[in-house]
Amino acid sequence: MKVRAKKSLGQHFLKNKNVAERIALSLMFGYKDIDVDAGEKARVLEVGPGTGALTEFLLKREDCELKVVEIDRDSIAYLSANYPQLSGRIIEGDFLDLELDKIFQERFSLIGNFPYNISSQIFFKVLDYKNLIPEVVCMIQREVAVRLASGPGNRDYGILSVLLQVWYNIEYLFTVDENQFSPPPRVKSAVIRVTRNSREHLECSEELFKKIVKMTFNQRRKTIKNSLERMVPTSESVKLPYIGKRPEQLGVEQFIELTNAVSAILN
Repeated sequence: MKVRAKKSLGQHFLKNKNVAERIALSLMFGYKDIDVDAGEKARVLEVGPGTGALTEFLLKREDCELKVVEIDRDSIAYLSANYPQLSGRIIEGDFLDLELDKIFQERFSLIGNFPYNISSQIFFKVLDYKNLIPEVVCMIQREVAVRLASGPGNRDYGILSVLLQVWYNIEYLFTVDENQFSPPPRVKSAVIRVTRNSREHLECSEELFKKIVKMTFNQRRKTIKNSLERMVPTSESVKLPYIGKRPEQLGVEQFIELTNAVSAILN
C-alpha cells in the first residue's frame, strides 16, 4: 500500500532513515517524575506519523510508551498494516482539537514532523498544556525554528519566541535539507528540542503579559511607548520601563517588569 502525500495536510514524508532515527533519539526524558534508568517508561505522543518514518524508531525504544495521532485515513490504514504494535494506540483526529489530558493523565513528551502550516498553532497548544508537556522534539520549517530559538536583539525574535521561552528552553539541534523528503518542500527544515524550564508561575498577569507581547510585536517598528499608547495614557507612559526601546530588545524578564508596570497604571 502506498500513501500519497496530501498538499492540503501539508504532508512531506521523511525518507532518510538516519535522520528519522536521529530525531527519535533526541528525546531525552529528563523530567523528574520519570526514571528510565530504573525501567520506567516515558509517555510519548507522536503528531502526524504519516507512513511511520519516526514511528519505526520510536517503537524500537524500550524506554517509552508510544501513542500516535493522525488525521489522514490513508496513513492510518498504512500504519495499522505495517506496525501492528500500534494496535489500540492510534488516535484518529486533528491534534489541534484533542484534549491532551485525556490521552495521557501524566506528563508526556511530544514528537513529530510537524506540518509547516500548523506548527505555530501546535506550539500555542503546547503552551496550553505546559504543565503536562515537559519536552517537545520536532522538525519544523527552518525559518520557524530559528525564530523560536532566537533571543532579544535578533530580528527573528518575535511573539512566539517570547511566549515559549517563558516556560521552555529551546535548542536548535540540526538542519535537514529539502531532498530528504518526498515530495521535497520548498524550504529547509530543522529539528529543535524544547524542554520545560524551572518556572512554576509567571510573576505577573499572564493574560496581560500575552496581550502586551502581541501588541508590541505587532507594531515592532514602534517604541514600547508608542505601541502601548492605546492601552496606557500618554500622561502615564513615563511610569513605564523601556519606553524608548522596541519589543525585540526586551527579554522575558523585561516583559514581566513591563507588564507589572502597565498593570499598576491600569489598576
